Order: sequence, then C-alpha cells, then structure tokens
Amino acid sequence: MNEMNNTGADRLSRRMERGCAFLGSEVAIMAGAMSWVSERNLVSAMSNAGGFGVIACGAMTPALLDAEIAATKALTERPFGVNLITMHPQLDELIAVCARHEVGHVVLAGGLPPKGSLEAIKAPRNGGAAKVICFAPTLALAKKLIRSGVDALVIEGMEAGGHIGPVSTSVLAQEMLPEIADKVPVFVAGGIGRGEAIAGYLDMGAAGVQLGTRFVCATECVAHPNFKRAFIRASARDAVASVQIDPRLPVIPVRALKNAGGELFTAKQREVAQRLDESAVAMAEAQLEIEHYWAGALRRAVIDGDVEHGSVMAGQSVGMVTKEEPIADIIAQLMTEAADALRARAA
Repeated sequence: MNEMNNTGADRLSRRMERGCAFLGSEVAIMAGAMSWVSERNLVSAMSNAGGFGVIACGAMTPALLDAEIAATKALTERPFGVNLITMHPQLDELIAVCARHEVGHVVLAGGLPPKGSLEAIKAPRNGGAAKVICFAPTLALAKKLIRSGVDALVIEGMEAGGHIGPVSTSVLAQEMLPEIADKVPVFVAGGIGRGEAIAGYLDMGAAGVQLGTRFVCATECVAHPNFKRAFIRASARDAVASVQIDPRLPVIPVRALKNAGGELFTAKQREVAQRLDESAVAMAEAQLEIEHYWAGALRRAVIDGDVEHGSVMAGQSVGMVTKEEPIADIIAQLMTEAADALRARAA
C-alpha cells in the first residue's frame, strides 16, 4: 500500500515539476489574486506552505503596493507574485514598484498588456528579469500572447469567482492545452476544489493550477468572519454571474454569491450608461469606474462583513469549502487527493 501511495506522490511530483520550477515553489498551486483577500497575510502563508501566493494590487496606488510588497517580504523569504490590472491608470508606476522590490513574477489581468508593459516587466535588473504571466480566455489570444513574449499563461473558466469569461474550465483545457502546453507553462483555474481535478488537468498537460475560492476560509485569511461563514454555508448554485445590461458598456461578468449587492451593481450600470448617453464620461473612465465599484463592494463584504450589500465574490467550487482551516492543511489535502487519484490510475 505504501509503495502504491509513493507511486502516486512520485507521479504528482513529476507532473508538477515544470510548474514548480517556473514558480520557485514546492507545489505548482497558485493562489488566485483576490482584492482585499490576497494581501500580505494570505500571500505569505501560501508561499510559506509551499504554494505560490499572489498579491492582488487591484486599485492600489503605487505607494500602497510598495508597502504591501515590503510587508509580505517581511513575512516570507519564499517567492510570491503580484497581480496588476492592465487598465490601471498608473500601471507603469506599479510595474516600477515591482521592479524595485525585485518581484520575480508579475501577473497581468483585465485585458491585453498595454504597449511597452511586457518590456518594462522583463527588463534586466540585479535580481534577474521578472517573469510575466497573463490570462488567456481564448486559444487565439493565447497564441498572440506567447508570440509577444509572455512566460506563462493562466486559462480560467467561467466557474471561477470574480471577473469571468463565458467558457467553462473543462472546455478551455481541452481546446487549449494540446495546442500551447508545450510552448509555455499553463496553469488551469476555475472551479477547482479537490485534488482529483488537479490531477486530471496535470495529466492533460497543465504545469499547475490556480485556486482562489478554496483558500478564502484559510485561517490566515483576513476576511471578515461573516464573509467566511457565507462561503461555508453556500452551495455551488449560489455563486452566480452578474448580468450586463447595456451593450455599449462591455462589463466583464463577475461571479459572486446571490445577495442585494447584485441588484446594486445593476443600478450602477444604469447610472454609468446614462452618463455615457450624456457624454459625461469616456468609455475607458466608465469601465474603470465599474472596476472601482467592485473594489468598494468587495471591501464592504470582505473587510466590513456586510455580506448582504457587499460583493461576496466566489467561484462555484464554494460548495467544497466546508470549514476554516490552516492553508497548509488545505494544500496537504489537495496534494493527497491528487496523488491518490494518480496512484489509482497507475494501478
């Protein structure tokens, strides 16, 4: 029996080898960047437990990001990344902050990288050039990003929490992994809550995975107790996607637990659309305003504990979150489940 268990662990280690080498971690599991959640405590705990933590910059100013990176470095000596939103008006300054701190991995989210951003992140420096990770919602965009020089990709399905695309994780993995997994490391995300799913995506060619929802109820997470209780009580069908009400205002859908906050977002869209009608706001500013709305609504839920009127962003894997526990225990369980699945297949 022990020999069979070791076979599973060995198979898992081999399949994660590429992802671990790229991230500099013990296991190829990234913690998805969640605004107000993925801060110094959770990020450092994730990296200290052998995974790869990622700071969610969100709408932070360069000064706030500078302080957050410094505080995270004080809590861990292991690698971690920083997630930057491409539409942030101070993106260049945020990239410069990451460079000063010699952050090894920068994750760009929210759209195509603006001109010059990849070059700025990958510019040589004392600690070596940083690696760029981007989200690829389609195969065509994935190939374009690879040609532009990104070092790794995340393919995230609609089951994920927060901002989502229209296609499921399983479909994206089937379509994209055979085409791009041999070119750059690919991390699969969206709806992953157990190790068996991790094993399956690794078998398909993924270098690793990214999970967010599964880590919200980690003991080290600073989220309000009300926020965590909402996760523990929720089922998969409670995590629903927001609706876009005006085709002129392309709003990326957001998946969150059903509450009054969803109705508030609909009202916000109508307000912004009306100001677009009146030419009182430009399209880029309107989209950024929507982004700031979500940051504010998420803060109300995560920090203040208002889970009725705030935004309780959660993926459909929320039904697999059943208790609060240390992040090391969560990772250990995922790894055991993945190794057992691989052992069973080998047997």
